[in-house]
Amino acid sequence: MKKISTKKILTLVLWIIGLSGLIATLAFATNKEKTILSEHLSVAISNTNDNAFIDEEDVKLFFKERRDSILHAEIKNIHVTQLEKALNAHPAIENAEVSVDVNGDVNVNVTQRTPVVRIINLDGESYYIDSQSKLMPLNENYTARVIIATGNIFEPYAQRYSISVNDIAKNELFSKVSVLDDIYAVTQYINKDSVLTSLIHQINITNDKEIELFPSIGNHKIIFGDAQNIEEKFNKLKLFYIEGLNKTDGWNKYSIVNIKYKNQVVCTKK
Repeated sequence: MKKISTKKILTLVLWIIGLSGLIATLAFATNKEKTILSEHLSVAISNTNDNAFIDEEDVKLFFKERRDSILHAEIKNIHVTQLEKALNAHPAIENAEVSVDVNGDVNVNVTQRTPVVRIINLDGESYYIDSQSKLMPLNENYTARVIIATGNIFEPYAQRYSISVNDIAKNELFSKVSVLDDIYAVTQYINKDSVLTSLIHQINITNDKEIELFPSIGNHKIIFGDAQNIEEKFNKLKLFYIEGLNKTDGWNKYSIVNIKYKNQVVCTKK
């Protein structure tokens, strides 16, 4: 049998002793950190340029009303995952991240939801659809300046908030009875185009589930039809506005501008 030298045994023992000491030190440091009290709560809100649905005080009040122990609590008792889950269920929040550092500082980073269209259904109930295609309730302290959709819209918030509009579009049954997916598709296209964004301020759904648009300039109605060939229809409309109405000063000559037919714009004079 091959003998192990005394020197190697001594080296191994020293390594074990050193490693044990390091582990003990780290464990002590970790336990000490857990007893640190949180003394400062910092809240940062993103996406505040266009919306003001929630601020720092709202977040702090949210924690207070939930009776979450954050300030003056040992950091080991601050459940980051639960706090994030609660914040992400808030109707004004798109995403929230919570962290606690070794000094006991609690940092909360919140991204607000971005409404893109306001729905007013047949019962007069109102709610938003946000940029993630999810339904969003109104805020009693702030109203977003977005396109308004009215008319033959029956969907109540309570029956639709749990399913996104994108999911409605993918579901054959829902997409046949709902108009929210059509409204959202048209709104998304408008919001990506600076010319259309400045022109269109309202969408209306007719009894035949066709789309009508109302511009902010001129006193006419735009018959859009269904939510098919959106790009083609809007290209026709912009060309008509730029090459037609602008050059002839005809903004108030027509009561109806119909763009639902392929390759043509049909206008009705007042």
